Amino acid sequence: MVDLFCLSTSFHFFYLFIMSLDVTVRKGEPVERSLRRLKKRLDREGVIRDVRAKRYFEKPSQSKRRKKKELDFNNMLRVRYSKM
Repeated sequence: MVDLFCLSTSFHFFYLFIMSLDVTVRKGEPVERSLRRLKKRLDREGVIRDVRAKRYFEKPSQSKRRKKKELDFNNMLRVRYSKM
C-alpha cells in the first residue's frame, strides 16, 4: 500500500515538474493576489482540466463517445447561431 502511495505521489510531482508554471510574488503584493494569478494561468494553460481528465483511466470507446458528444453539441450550437 505504501509503495502505491509513493508511486502515485511521485507521478504527481513528476507531472507538476514538467508542467511547472512560475508566478513570483511581487514586492508589497498580497499572497492571495498572486495565488489568483497562478489559478488564472493554470486555467488558461488547461493544466487543471488535464489533471482531472487523467485522474482515472478512460476506455477508448468512452473517449470516442465523449468526443462525438462534444462535436455534436458544438455543431448544434453552430447551426443554431448561424441562422441569426
